[in-house]
Amino acid sequence: MLRTSEAQGDTLQLCSTPCHIHQQACHLLITTDANMCGDGAGSCVANQTLHTDRPDLPECFQLSVLSWLPCIYLWAVCPIYLFYLKRNNRGYIMMSIKNRFKTVFGLLLWIVCWTDLFYTFHELRQGHSQPPIYFITPLVLGITMLLATFLIQLERLRGVQSSGVLFIFWFLCVLCAIVPFRSKILQASSQVRTHYKLRFTTFYFYFSLVVLELILCCFNEKPPLFSSVVTDPNPCPETTAGFLSSMTFWWFTSMAIKGYKMPLEVKDLWSLNQRDCSKKMVPKLLKEWEKEQAKAKRYEVEVLLSNQRSVPQQPSFLRALIKAFGPYFLIGSAFKLLQDIITFVNPQLLRMLISFTKQTGVPDWWGYTLAFLMFFTAFLQTLVLHRHFHYCFVTGMNVRTALIGAIYRKALVITNAAKRSSTVGEVVNLMSVDAQRFMDLTTFLNMLWSAPLQIMLALYFLWQNLGPSVLAGVAVMIMLIPFNAVIAMKTRAYQVEQMQYKDTRIKLMNEILNGIKVLKLYAWENSFKDKVLAIRQKELDVLRKSAYLGALSTMAWTSAPFLVALTTFAVYVTVDENNVLDAEKAFVSLSLFNILRFPLNMLPQVISSIVQTSISLKRIQGFLSHDELDPNSVDKNNTASVTVVNGKFTWAKEDPPVLHSINMMVPQGSLLAVVGHVGCGKSSLISALLGEMEKVEGDISGSVAYVPQQAWIQNATLRDNILFENPYNEQKYHSVLEACALTFDLEVLPGGDMTEIGEKGINLSGGQRQRVSLARALYSDADVYLLDDPLSAVDAHVSKHIFENLIGPEGLLKGKTRILVTHGISFLPQVDNIMVMVEGQVSEMGSYQELLKQNGAFAEFLRNYALEDIIEEEEATGRTLLPELIEDEEMFPDDALSNHTDMVDNEPVINEAKRNFMRQISIISADGENPKSRSVRRHGCSQRKHSEPQEKKKPHEMEKLIQAETAETGRVKTKVYLEYVKAVGPLLSVVICFLYGCQSAAAIGSNIWLSQWTNDVSTNQTKENVPMRVGVYAALGIVQGILVMISSFTLAIGNISAARKLHYNLLSNKLHTPQSFFDTTPLGRIINRFSKDIYVIDEALPATVLMFLGTFFVSLSTIIVIISSTPIFAVVVVPLAFIYVFVQRFYVATSRQLKRLESVSRSPIYSHFSETITGCSVIRAYGRHTAFVLMSDMKVDENQKSYYPGIVSNRWLGVRIEFIGNCIVLFAALFAVAGKENLNPGLVGLSVSYALQVTMSLNWMVRMTSDLESNIVAVERVKEYSETKTEAPWEVEDKKPPPEWPIKGNVEFQNYSVRYREGLDLVLKNLTLNVRGGEKIGIVGRTGAGKSSMTLCLFRLLEAAAGEITIDEVRIAEIGLHDLRSKLTIIPQEPVLFSGTLRMNLDPFDKYTDEDVWKALEHSHLHRFVSNQTAKLELQCSEGGENLSVGQRQLVCLARALLRKTRILILDEATAAIDLETDDLIQSTIRTQFEDCTVFTIAHRLNTIMDYTRVLVLDKGQIAEFDTPANLLSQRGIFYSMAKDAGLTQ
Repeated sequence: MLRTSEAQGDTLQLCSTPCHIHQQACHLLITTDANMCGDGAGSCVANQTLHTDRPDLPECFQLSVLSWLPCIYLWAVCPIYLFYLKRNNRGYIMMSIKNRFKTVFGLLLWIVCWTDLFYTFHELRQGHSQPPIYFITPLVLGITMLLATFLIQLERLRGVQSSGVLFIFWFLCVLCAIVPFRSKILQASSQVRTHYKLRFTTFYFYFSLVVLELILCCFNEKPPLFSSVVTDPNPCPETTAGFLSSMTFWWFTSMAIKGYKMPLEVKDLWSLNQRDCSKKMVPKLLKEWEKEQAKAKRYEVEVLLSNQRSVPQQPSFLRALIKAFGPYFLIGSAFKLLQDIITFVNPQLLRMLISFTKQTGVPDWWGYTLAFLMFFTAFLQTLVLHRHFHYCFVTGMNVRTALIGAIYRKALVITNAAKRSSTVGEVVNLMSVDAQRFMDLTTFLNMLWSAPLQIMLALYFLWQNLGPSVLAGVAVMIMLIPFNAVIAMKTRAYQVEQMQYKDTRIKLMNEILNGIKVLKLYAWENSFKDKVLAIRQKELDVLRKSAYLGALSTMAWTSAPFLVALTTFAVYVTVDENNVLDAEKAFVSLSLFNILRFPLNMLPQVISSIVQTSISLKRIQGFLSHDELDPNSVDKNNTASVTVVNGKFTWAKEDPPVLHSINMMVPQGSLLAVVGHVGCGKSSLISALLGEMEKVEGDISGSVAYVPQQAWIQNATLRDNILFENPYNEQKYHSVLEACALTFDLEVLPGGDMTEIGEKGINLSGGQRQRVSLARALYSDADVYLLDDPLSAVDAHVSKHIFENLIGPEGLLKGKTRILVTHGISFLPQVDNIMVMVEGQVSEMGSYQELLKQNGAFAEFLRNYALEDIIEEEEATGRTLLPELIEDEEMFPDDALSNHTDMVDNEPVINEAKRNFMRQISIISADGENPKSRSVRRHGCSQRKHSEPQEKKKPHEMEKLIQAETAETGRVKTKVYLEYVKAVGPLLSVVICFLYGCQSAAAIGSNIWLSQWTNDVSTNQTKENVPMRVGVYAALGIVQGILVMISSFTLAIGNISAARKLHYNLLSNKLHTPQSFFDTTPLGRIINRFSKDIYVIDEALPATVLMFLGTFFVSLSTIIVIISSTPIFAVVVVPLAFIYVFVQRFYVATSRQLKRLESVSRSPIYSHFSETITGCSVIRAYGRHTAFVLMSDMKVDENQKSYYPGIVSNRWLGVRIEFIGNCIVLFAALFAVAGKENLNPGLVGLSVSYALQVTMSLNWMVRMTSDLESNIVAVERVKEYSETKTEAPWEVEDKKPPPEWPIKGNVEFQNYSVRYREGLDLVLKNLTLNVRGGEKIGIVGRTGAGKSSMTLCLFRLLEAAAGEITIDEVRIAEIGLHDLRSKLTIIPQEPVLFSGTLRMNLDPFDKYTDEDVWKALEHSHLHRFVSNQTAKLELQCSEGGENLSVGQRQLVCLARALLRKTRILILDEATAAIDLETDDLIQSTIRTQFEDCTVFTIAHRLNTIMDYTRVLVLDKGQIAEFDTPANLLSQRGIFYSMAKDAGLTQ
């Protein structure tokens, strides 16, 4: 008996809850409005509203609350909106028909409202007194309508095309008018005769006008007059999008469709909005920053004046950032606040829904209302959330633009002292890494206050729900935080370690690929393969460790909500006997715990991100606070002459002066030569004249053109380099080329003067670069020319040409003032004045004759230099100088780790500048597939003479295109996924999926168990079952946790084994690839496979797969749960799934391409920047500062142009996918209401709470699909390069030659022909010759006659097209390549060394004893050098042997040959790289040590082969002459003419 009454009491209480709200409202009305509405009208009748099937609201409520809501909103928003309109004027819009209609309707509404008001007065006159509400409401409404009409016109004048404020107002009006609309119809249909016919009609007028206004409000006005939209060829539709369109990002749809139809290209992108451009953003930030700096200066002055000792105040860059970008960002924060509040509405609605299903006899409309309310709040939340994200991302993007711009502008003007403190790499890093950090932080910055707010709100609601037992759950959450933190710390440490291994591996790969030819010639591939694999093994071990940690943290992240729920529920039911866990409590709490999960996870991340960004902030602030050069140190107005009075200059204020007491006066039109020993301050003097140094005292004047000592070449066409932003004038241009001796070079370059020059002028020789630099100065037509030793890098005869035609008294520059720093003595007699510098002072000055007479420092200088100079002159005809050398030193290895953001973010911030710079350079090269590959082999054998033009004909712009075409357009084929599955292991893949399925099953199981548990309430078995319920719930949860961990582990193992296999196949294939592949493929492209693509397979892909599987199974289990509780839901799933796939396909296609465009357009920013920094003195000298700033801005804008649609595409997707999620919530709730008779509350709670969390996983699933598609491409690319054609096998078991082969060393060519690649002409045609063992053969011929090709054929780097070669009766085509190559020795033309010990470079397989090695060193004349080193044989050679001179490197190659001591030696004689002395050493060693061997020498200097047994003369790939040198000379053929040219015979 007691029980039932208790239950009844419950129901009563439950029934009254929904009503409760109305009752409160009514009470309020009754008390305050009894006098307004008149008596009786105000008595709130719950029955009339709630307990009928035809609910209605009392008239008083309709007239007051419903009518006033829109008015209150509009008046509240109005002041803010007016202020906004005042600030933002976009120009006015012409009055259109639409606008007129809006205005007329607004005025009509005012008339309609006031008609009501006057009617009430009329009634008053008649004696029918009405309650006050009848006066107040029409009055308020009328005035509000006037306000709305006023706003319509104001917006038109201010150029607002679509108004959000008014849209919301009209929407609220319609919403609030629906209730009276219905109730008036109900009244009419219930045959109650209406007293107020007039009010009835005015209301319907009012309603229809409001609806019309709402409809009109959805459409856009035309753009304002004179706006940029009209002029722009491809404007962004966002600027003209309406309110609805911009809330739902509908305007983006056109791009999504275009991207789906065909891959997007740069021309399809919209131009950047004006407000996001560099020219708006950068000045905005710089203005605030200058204010800050001025404030700091004022403070300093005040301190000085008041004589206080205080800490100098730093200008705060943070404050400048906040002032510049804060206001816009705050709008986003407001949206976030709104969203946080809306988030908590749904759990409350869920509670009402569950309590609704428990009751009987409650009208159905109440349930449907709840379902639609849930849908509506979820939808609103979606719109608000994405609006917030949009604001944040745009702010982030703007901050990045502004930072890059500010850093770039600063880098152009900092002093040399400041430049010393931050290297190029560090500054490029400020741009890429630090600016990126700011960008990433802004997106989540709001979490800093939002996360605590969400946590507090969630805890408040939970406390209401479950009381103090919540604290148990909170404790668990807090305990998980340190656990996660420790894992994060460890992971970061592992990442750093892995980066180091990765860097060493890439560096080694880079060397291997650069020296691949040498590896093949020496048959050393295996030794290097083992080295790479050893590093790779370490790398994978670290990866495995971090994967295990990752699995742990995944477990913590998945199990956290469950553990929290378990502890809370367990504590709740065990603390007090009367605590009963019913559906309402359980599922509301679960949905609240789910809300909690996000902020708890985000907070630590945001905090660590803030810590990192604060370091970046310090670095950027430090850089922007550096001293700047004083633009007024040089007086540029006084034109043609150069004067320095009492000059005293230093590089940095604190350093001792480098130049002191400089007095010079260069009259107009004279030529002054500056000479002196190395390091006496010649270049410094030039810098001082340019204003690059700190002027301590004195004055300088003059306007200049400048040629630096190291030519600075931009990555642009040759013509652009010479014009340097000046207008093109054909006649002048050609005379300049002529004077600089560039006309011949242009004929050689593939594209003439339109040839694209690589970074740092990589595809020009040193001499060519210097001449281009001269041409630029000449073309700029300045008054004063400062030439810093421009003649040192060119050959003697060229320098003579340049001096005569350009610099000298008869040159093009005669009549200009010229200051020439030089070492070349031959020109000194022709100059007007000579200035001799000694240790930073002018020691003598005067003409050549005067100085000779004085017999001072100058005469001594002449005596030192004259000898060398004469030698040099003589050789000038026979060889070029050393430009090649100089050039190779400037190079950086292109350790092509593109995708740098992912990499660098994970590193500790303070990194060695060098490695970062490498990375930067490489990022740059990774997309432009660095043209370096060419230059390393530029001065190669004649083989290149053929292949080079084809390779260079397409400058690297073309290659970028080729590369983009190879793999990445359109959808990824299923085959690629299968390849990856195969690499992971098919069985393992099935196991992984099975484990994921099990884990989802466990999760569903535990929740179903929970819903069963909550149903105990209705059967009253709560007390007996508690331990059993808690136990099983816990068990299911723990099983789920363990399964998550195991599945993550297996996935990690699978991914790592896949990574190992893919890398191994790629490596072994690349080592087996024939040489011709490397000649036609840019190195950058191959390196990219080893760095970026392997990185993706190692790290990015596993993470994506993990997330994808996780979200996929969550979404799947949601659908299963909902269908099992309400089977009818299956009907809705199909259309929803269809829409989902549809949206997803559009998004993936578009976003994939946008990502690619973004990464391609990102590298030019950094490459242009590092280029600018290296050449900033040149840029300043020519006054091209602004042009370069504009260029940088353009590149940044170009990059943001593809980044912006990328952000929007995510928002676009989010709104659409979450809409589908919200539909799932709606239908789950609707079907739960419909089937409430046969559903228990537990199941309703289960299905709706599952539906509530599905949106997130649906959204992530699409993102992950997209990432998976863009990352799986890496597998495709690696695969492509693991399957290229390989060369012949290294060893053929059944054809192995005897170990002592070749004994005699006979070599025979029979009808031998060869070509480089399929489809090219034959290089050697039908060679037949026989060489007996021990003969010495010299091979000569003009360039391109096929000399080098012949030697390559012996090693089978080129395979025969016809004929064969036999060595000691063994056909070389039949044996394994290693067997052949290890029995021949070559001393190549360019000595290639690898980084490692000297011993490793001589004997990588450790075959020989130390004694042998020392003996070889002794014979190769290196003994003394090596024994003087502390490390002896363990001497570390740097990459490419940079720390040895070129001569020493050549000797090391000789030592290699001496160690191998095979019967056949091939010597490809070095040309320019080596001095005569080394050359003689090598020749004499070969004569003594290889006396009994067969020697083939490709000779460039004929004197070395005059004593050989026979000489072979090749011409156009055929044997022209073959006999002893003496006979050939007497025949007077080709050999004779060559000898005559060389001066060896008369």
